[in-house]
Amino acid sequence: MPLLRSATAAMRRLLRPVKRKVSPFMTAHPAPAAVAATLARPEPVALRRPTIRTTVPGPESLRVMNEWTTGWGGTGHATAFIVDLERSAGCYVADIDGNEMLDGFGQIASLPLGYNHPRLLTAARSNDAVLAQVHRSALGVLPPREHAELVSSTLGRVAPHGLRKVQMMQCGSCANENAFKVAMIHHARAKRMRDGRDPDVFSDDEYTSVMHNDLPGAANNTAILSFEGGFHGRTFGALSCTRSKPIHKLDISQLQWPAAPFPQLRYPLEDAANAAFNDAEVDRCIAATRDLIAQHDGNIAAMIVEPVQAEGGDRHAPAAFFRRLRELASETDVLFIVDEVQTGCVASGTFWAHEAWDLDTPPDMVTFAKKMQVAGYYYTDALQVTQPFRIFNTWMGDSAKLHQLAAVLDVIEEDGLIYNTRRAGAALLDGLATLVDRYPTVLANARGVGTLCAVDAVDGMVASTQLHSRLRNNGVLVGTCGKHTIRLRPPLIFSPYDAEVLLDTFEKSVAEMAG
Repeated sequence: MPLLRSATAAMRRLLRPVKRKVSPFMTAHPAPAAVAATLARPEPVALRRPTIRTTVPGPESLRVMNEWTTGWGGTGHATAFIVDLERSAGCYVADIDGNEMLDGFGQIASLPLGYNHPRLLTAARSNDAVLAQVHRSALGVLPPREHAELVSSTLGRVAPHGLRKVQMMQCGSCANENAFKVAMIHHARAKRMRDGRDPDVFSDDEYTSVMHNDLPGAANNTAILSFEGGFHGRTFGALSCTRSKPIHKLDISQLQWPAAPFPQLRYPLEDAANAAFNDAEVDRCIAATRDLIAQHDGNIAAMIVEPVQAEGGDRHAPAAFFRRLRELASETDVLFIVDEVQTGCVASGTFWAHEAWDLDTPPDMVTFAKKMQVAGYYYTDALQVTQPFRIFNTWMGDSAKLHQLAAVLDVIEEDGLIYNTRRAGAALLDGLATLVDRYPTVLANARGVGTLCAVDAVDGMVASTQLHSRLRNNGVLVGTCGKHTIRLRPPLIFSPYDAEVLLDTFEKSVAEMAG
């Protein structure tokens, strides 16, 4: 029985013009005629399917993994198998044992156009990209002459609505870490202004005490508020806001920053039968967040939230929850940071996931990495740091990756990948919901936005680990998260046909578990 239902009407709805306050990139690119035309005809027959010759990891992968971990390896035994990049193509990843798997996890959500995309290979060979790779510039002090224009034509091209500044960093953790620093600098400047001081002049006591990590120079009583179940990285400040798995934090000193509850909702969110419970849960979490801010008596510099709590179990919340958070942040003079490291760059069906919230006031900062190929944060004019070296590292980003991003954005535009993502995501979610209906003793809670889709294993972590392994050995890569969740993060080229292959394999794997 097919898992993909007829959804032409739903697909047409997905292609309606976006009327919300969104990035210029979204408003400048209505649905291409070519994408709309595909709705009138069936999906083309594609020949490629997974090829599995050994268990995964296979003997060659195991040999190399053993050599690596007993030699110079520092992977912490997290390696799944060894990839053959030359043989990988499109949405399929090959390993060194001859297996070819449909990659539904996309290198931990960081693969925008799949493997060996010809436009990316061409861009990497351009003279500008080669120069950027050979001379990785210290962009904060010695940027090359084309750098400003390159930033404008890439990161500026997709800037979230209302944010006109951007700063590159090295990774998602670094992006969040430095966004926290900006928030604290802004918070301290505002306090000095309230005290009638020049906000950019420091006292001798501040200069002396900060070198001992002490007040008043070190703002030790200032905090960043995050949410239970959130994941924001593994560096110290980011880790203090990460609350998804104990293993990330054990044995490491933590900043004593507050965590507000994130709604634990019943799915599907749009089901009227769940509305009263979910509304009450949102009310509870907003009230608790307000109480935490009040308890800290003006010392919360910012709150940070993910549009989808990925590592925490792919937990979703309605747009109203995020709108109320934004309003609460504004009321209490707390900066509102949206962590789009995993959700940014089209995967949600809009360029930035927060664009679907229809905010009256944009976020103060939006952090990014992964599919964007570079990391960093967008911010408002009011948060511009004017003193040198306060936000700084050696490279301040990577020009070579900006050239790669330029090619990614061109392909997104020319191939209609925003709309492809909506179509493939609708097919995925529809198929997962069908599987939940068919196998209620194995699966529950199908949910998703764009291709950011997930489903829970009923019997908990052991069951989700077994399902993950079965899927891989049947030729499909997925991720796990939370206590019992399978999550999907495919490349943007992932098509409705790929969704059908993935869902067929999913059903085969679930049927094996169901016995």
